[in-house]
Amino acid sequence: MLKLSVLDLLPVRTDQTTGDSVASAVSLARRADELGFTRFWVAEHHNMEAVAATSPAVLIAHLAANTSRIRVGSGGVMLPNHAPLTVAEQFSLLEAMHPGRIDLGIGRAPGSDPVTAYMLRGGRAEESGVDSFPGDVELVAGLLGSGDTPITDAFDTAAQPGVVIPLRGRDYALRSTPRTASSPMLWLLGSSTYSAQLAARLGVAFVYAHHFGQSGIDSALDLYRREFQPSPALAEPTTFLTVNAVVADTREEAEALALPQLITMARLRSGGVLGPRMTVEQAQAEALNPMEEDLVADQAARWIIGTPDAAWSHLTTLAAKYGVDEVMVSPVASDHDGQDARVGAGAERTLELLAAQQNR
Repeated sequence: MLKLSVLDLLPVRTDQTTGDSVASAVSLARRADELGFTRFWVAEHHNMEAVAATSPAVLIAHLAANTSRIRVGSGGVMLPNHAPLTVAEQFSLLEAMHPGRIDLGIGRAPGSDPVTAYMLRGGRAEESGVDSFPGDVELVAGLLGSGDTPITDAFDTAAQPGVVIPLRGRDYALRSTPRTASSPMLWLLGSSTYSAQLAARLGVAFVYAHHFGQSGIDSALDLYRREFQPSPALAEPTTFLTVNAVVADTREEAEALALPQLITMARLRSGGVLGPRMTVEQAQAEALNPMEEDLVADQAARWIIGTPDAAWSHLTTLAAKYGVDEVMVSPVASDHDGQDARVGAGAERTLELLAAQQNR
């Protein structure tokens, strides 16, 4: 059976506050949990009026506490913005609070503009976080127990995850937690062969960001599978792909619910500002220039937009084409004027209709 998961970017509509967006994410996560989805991920973005997800670790703690079964994780934490030890400590603690339910997806992009990225890094050189990315991922993997041989704790004979750092002529043992019963699952995110090759070399799971709409997924997945080196945490290559989807009872309603996000992304790609997501009625009243119309049409052709039968057929075809048994859906539906600002009705309906197809 094709497994389904959810990627929520925590969009903020024109009629929402940040609190409304977070409440909507909690409602969506609970619905995904009830429907049997495999995992629920949130992303990291900064200084963007349209996105509420600035701190994945905080959101994951809140979402995991409000669900019972579904795995919760990051899609992803932008590692150049953070000290590797901080990320490892945060996610080890999340795993301690919610054993067997935490995923740490790591990305290389800043998730922000250059000035914001500079400030996030505490005044470090703008390029330093990207330059050190392979070593930083390796350090996080070691701290989580996904790297080399675990350290033996001085107070316990059981092996504990960690790394050994040579310092002034002696070895210093560094761990993300004092004791670990389990470790979060580490994933490397990417939309290029760079991340695929690094994930293969380190022996960690890899996710191709297919929802970006870029080409190159075939070569990235082929390289990852071909060059994968088993690690203590992962014996064989593990991957899935992501897609944008809007599913409704009719094709016309799906297209209407998709239009606000299609316009948002078209304007971003044509050099515009990423503003709050419009409602359906606001989007329908917008006048688009020819470039924006072309971008909307191009994206709509790449997304899954339609009825349950058509959407399920598209999903299963994609999964078969790329040899995956899991697809992560980003439910990018907006809502109509006057609907509850603390519930994403269009996004939840997308999940409900897909789950019904999965369970036929």
